[in-house]
Amino acid sequence: MPKVKVDWVTCNGCGTCVDNCPTSVFELHDLPDYTDSKKSVPVRADDCILCMTCVTSCPTGAITVEE
Repeated sequence: MPKVKVDWVTCNGCGTCVDNCPTSVFELHDLPDYTDSKKSVPVRADDCILCMTCVTSCPTGAITVEE
């Protein structure tokens, strides 16, 4: 099962991962510890198909996916 991780310090909340993920793994959420912007949260990580689109499209490099 893939491990999808988002570094919320690096994530700028642009939503590129949300827009590009073919299986809708990500959603943008307000997180209490990060009030500067919404953050990407892998709410459906079990649906990840390891296509790595999120990793390659994230402009800040905030996403990692491991098998």
